[in-house]
Amino acid sequence: MDAITANSSLPPQTLSRLQGQARELEGVFLNTLMKEMFATAKPQGEINGGFGEETWRGMQAEQLANTIADSGGIGLAESILPELIRAQEAAMSPAANSASFTPYSGDNR
Repeated sequence: MDAITANSSLPPQTLSRLQGQARELEGVFLNTLMKEMFATAKPQGEINGGFGEETWRGMQAEQLANTIADSGGIGLAESILPELIRAQEAAMSPAANSASFTPYSGDNR
C-alpha cells in the first residue's frame, strides 16, 4: 500500500486511518463470504447440526476471515484505498471548504 499512499497530500495519520478502514472493510467482506460458504456445507458424521454447530461455524468463519485478512487479504483493501484517499483529499481541498453552504434553519419563508 506504500505505493498507493506515496503521492498523497494527506497527513500520515489520515493515511493510516484510511488504510485501517480499508482493511476493516475487507475483513467484514471476508467474514460475510466465509459465513455464506459455511452455510452451504452439509453436516456430516458426528457433527450433525444444531445450535452448537451453528455457533462453532460462525466462530470458524470469523477466524478464517481474520487469518486471510492478516495474511494480506484478497486485494480488496488495496483496491478500495485509492478511492478513499481521493475522496478524503477532495473533502479537504480548498474548493470543497470554500463552497457556500447554508444550514437548514427551520422555517425558510
